Amino acid sequence: NVNTYASVLERAASLGMEIGNHTMNHKNLKTLGADGVRAELKTASDAIVSITGARPTLIRPPYGNYNSTVSSVADAPLILWSVDTLDWKTRNADSTVSSILNNVKDGSIVLMHDLYSQSAEAAVRVIPELIARGYKLVTVSELAQAKGIALANGKAYSAFR
Repeated sequence: NVNTYASVLERAASLGMEIGNHTMNHKNLKTLGADGVRAELKTASDAIVSITGARPTLIRPPYGNYNSTVSSVADAPLILWSVDTLDWKTRNADSTVSSILNNVKDGSIVLMHDLYSQSAEAAVRVIPELIARGYKLVTVSELAQAKGIALANGKAYSAFR
């Protein structure tokens, strides 16, 4: 959806949000050979660069699926999550908020999707509560740096503790 939502991507980049590579066609990378994985990642990265001027430095593999082939050809760290809100399944803001507040810890990576209005509603409600509880919301790279973790290409990370 990079090209379809170019203006959204431009805005996110201008606000200082970290833009990661989620592949061009949202394919399960575990089902592709090395050339297929490379093509998915390169096509998406090139499209992101053409819109934002910056190459993404992180990869979130679709479905969180990766294997040794993906790891060996990935030109960036693989970012997973430690809190799966299942927002795509429940499409319920209350459930998403509860999932986050009941499971978040220092160093967590929370998975949410921007496809659903309920997820946006949950974000609007949960962000002030997280801040009130003393959490600071940061990019993945900022979190890794704050925890003293040097990210490695092809290595998977689901939290920084």
